[in-house]
Amino acid sequence: MSGPQLASEVVIPPSPALPARRELYYGGQWQRPRGGYAPTWNPATGESLGDCAQANAEDVDAAVQAARAAFPAWSRMKPLERAARMRRVAGVLREHAGELAMLDAANCGSPVAEMVRDAMLAAAQFDFFAGLVTEIKGDTIPMGEGMVNMSVREPYGVVGRIVAYNHPLMFTAAKSAAPLAAGNTVVMKPPVQAPLSAYRWMELIDGILPPGVLNVVTGGTECGAALAVHPDVPFVSLIGSVGTGRAVARAGAERLKRITLELGGKNACIVYPDADLERASSGAVAGMNFTWSGQSCGSTSRLFVHESVHDEVVARVLEKIRHYRPGMPTDPATTMGAIVSQAQLDKIMGYIDIGIGEGATLAYGGKRPRNPELARGFFVEPTVFTGVTADMRIANEEIFGPVLSVLKWSDEEALFEQVNAVEYGLTGAVFTRDLAQAHRAAGRIQSGFVWVNHAGPHFLGTSYGGYKQSGIGRDESIEELLSYTQGKNINIVY
Repeated sequence: MSGPQLASEVVIPPSPALPARRELYYGGQWQRPRGGYAPTWNPATGESLGDCAQANAEDVDAAVQAARAAFPAWSRMKPLERAARMRRVAGVLREHAGELAMLDAANCGSPVAEMVRDAMLAAAQFDFFAGLVTEIKGDTIPMGEGMVNMSVREPYGVVGRIVAYNHPLMFTAAKSAAPLAAGNTVVMKPPVQAPLSAYRWMELIDGILPPGVLNVVTGGTECGAALAVHPDVPFVSLIGSVGTGRAVARAGAERLKRITLELGGKNACIVYPDADLERASSGAVAGMNFTWSGQSCGSTSRLFVHESVHDEVVARVLEKIRHYRPGMPTDPATTMGAIVSQAQLDKIMGYIDIGIGEGATLAYGGKRPRNPELARGFFVEPTVFTGVTADMRIANEEIFGPVLSVLKWSDEEALFEQVNAVEYGLTGAVFTRDLAQAHRAAGRIQSGFVWVNHAGPHFLGTSYGGYKQSGIGRDESIEELLSYTQGKNINIVY
């Protein structure tokens, strides 16, 4: 029996095959949106990819009612049967990873080879949470003869999940896995900028899950807001900006909803003087996620380098960054994709101007690529600023683009004051050969996830989430699964 398919074995089609359906999907059927339609775009070419459904509050209510109606049967289904259906979904994701990746590449601008990995990661999360369904356990508490006390975990009901545009398929698919495994039904809102892979995914898995168990509503602010405030949605989860997270939290507070948030980051990568400088410079570049143009909340966009090795590390970083050249996202050879929209491109270019105006040195990039093939798309070169100080805006505000700020340090105490001065706390990275120093630094960084002597990857089964304004809750682990359950105590007298 062969093992799971690898990303390198996936066949990538030569061009995207657009989904046949662009409506809303709820109650096991495609539904015309009352909110109308709006175009979606290819950010690499500026071309329209056609109109997509825009759910309004009435549409969201219909989807929620479908999910609510499906909840009793799904929650009572034997856990191993739920798991079997989820594994079938995982199989579809693997089988169609190439075409789903090509859709994402065309719609969100990230390179197709990277989007294949996203599809495979989504499949892995469906398998992972399917394998944990029997771990949703309670306890028995001794009460003496004649009495039994036990605790159980039960699902909440309808879960609303709102996800970001940087990993459209992976977020839409993978982030539905844990709540489904726990017995909840889901109303998923894919990113308004890149909904096409969600439509195609629902076409492919139609009929695997009972009607109403997994529902997809696409649209903008009205759609997301309606999901956040809906009285029949007791649990809302968001991947997005801090501003959007605060809005969702305010909306949920009115009805005391359960809220989880994965928000922004302005993450630090620290290089000590004893570090392996080749490993450190490679890690500093890898941690920036230049492949998808730095559009990642986990990117280590602040590089703190000890003054004694600063120049050598910077020289190595500038050499390694040359690997990342903006190109057509649908080309499997492309190493760096497009920015998702004109608005996001304008924001990034604005921050580059701010950095120059603040007195930082533009050491690399900072411009639109000259390749005429890319002229109509939203591209920007990988960018490095040196001479950055902790008081500059580019050292404090999340840019969500391919902009790396390099800061020089000498005093460790002052270093950690600067590292922890920002409002974010999602990830961090430390490069050193000294084990005690590594432990000390990892303990001092105020973030939910820390790498030592590397940067960038997630590890399924380990909890991922942030401190401070970077979020509430943890994903990608049994902690995520259990968060979609609520405890009940049962006391029995016999």
